[in-house]
Amino acid sequence: MVRLSLPGLLHAQALFQALFPGLARRCQGNNTPQNTVSLNTNSQGQTAGVSLPVPRYAHLVRLCSHSAQVIDEGVLLYFAAPASYTGEHVFEFQGHGGPAVLQAVVARCLEAARAVQVPLRHALPGEFTQRAFLNDKLDLAQAEAVADLIDAGSAQAAKAAAASLTGVFSKQVQALADGLVHLRLLLEATLDFPEEEIEFLQKANALGQLQALQNTHRGLLQAAHEGVRFREGLTVVLAGPPNVGKSSLMNALAGDDVAIVSPIAGTTRDRIVQAVNIRGIPLVLVDTAGLRATQDAVEKMGIARTQESLAKADVVLLLAAPGLGAEGEAIEGVELEEAKLPTGVPCLRVLNKVDLLPMHSLPPAGVHGISAKTGQGLEDLKTALLAAIGVQAQPSEHAFMARQRHVDALVQCGQHLEAAAQCAAQGDAHLDVFAEELRLAHDCLGEITGRMLPDDLLGLIFGRFCIGK
Repeated sequence: MVRLSLPGLLHAQALFQALFPGLARRCQGNNTPQNTVSLNTNSQGQTAGVSLPVPRYAHLVRLCSHSAQVIDEGVLLYFAAPASYTGEHVFEFQGHGGPAVLQAVVARCLEAARAVQVPLRHALPGEFTQRAFLNDKLDLAQAEAVADLIDAGSAQAAKAAAASLTGVFSKQVQALADGLVHLRLLLEATLDFPEEEIEFLQKANALGQLQALQNTHRGLLQAAHEGVRFREGLTVVLAGPPNVGKSSLMNALAGDDVAIVSPIAGTTRDRIVQAVNIRGIPLVLVDTAGLRATQDAVEKMGIARTQESLAKADVVLLLAAPGLGAEGEAIEGVELEEAKLPTGVPCLRVLNKVDLLPMHSLPPAGVHGISAKTGQGLEDLKTALLAAIGVQAQPSEHAFMARQRHVDALVQCGQHLEAAAQCAAQGDAHLDVFAEELRLAHDCLGEITGRMLPDDLLGLIFGRFCIGK
């Protein structure tokens, strides 16, 4: 498919007539205010009008070269401004495809545009969506959701991206911004008329309004954190002594044999990284070398890399397995290894190979018993893993996709709201600072929707899109 977006009505008409003269002649009888372009006025004051195709109607056309040779036959769709994706006049030609035919169609469009002096060129990455943003068809959060929807790696991620595209995230941001604007208006009015001696904080219930805004902000920030996880995923490191089944667990979670499994201790000597999808949440699993004292130089290098992975982990699955002849105490070594974990990283203690335990034996309290071989306990472990990273086992119907820059902006917004609350606690004497903190909080929300972003950052965001979007 070839898509053309033209900001001017005259340009749209001229290019349409140059590319599809036969259809242009047939459209002459369809002169309506919606699809007629006035080109000039004759000596009697009468306007000569030329029609465009009926908008949103499929037309079977042949695209021919300048010498009337058929290049391709296909369907032409016309979307009249502003009711189009970009907000401009858009033509879509849906042909038979194939690289050679597609190149010939694009070359003919460029040739025809030069002949009628229409400034047509190849689109830059993300330029169609950028024009939609600049023409107020989408805000920036919705525009970013277009790329997220294309890149979604799971049905749940695609659903979250589609929610952002339809404005679920943007509407919540706008609702918070509207609340800030209302409070700012009351505050600015008080500052503009100091002679009225109105006790602003009490009369306008400013503290109550601010607390409500802070509660709304906290809920939105939590949802945005979860939205980032839908998009980027988190790193889950499998750690523990050798031969406890880390590679077997990785294969079980990945649903494929991505790691070599052997009864020989120390089989895994380097990191094995695998992207997986657990209940719609993208995760990155890292299988590591077993932690133990060793004199093997290669194994020492693998253990050093294990420590590096642990330092970067979002969650650690700390594995152990029943020892030979052991029963309840079969989880030896976990406490020792847990002391080597980085502080602040969630850790799930896992006892693998529970199928080898005597019947009715249970793992110690706080330990997840599983069998990577039989699948026993894996679903419960997945639920615990998602809970550890702050994702609900059944994501909300209103879940949306977010990016780290959205979270950063919301964090800054929260800091300004907290500073505003501190000013409010000191009474009416600091209303000017109160007002400034509210303004800064409002500006942070504008960064999410694109109303407060510089042009260079906009170019960076849209430059990451694919061509044609």
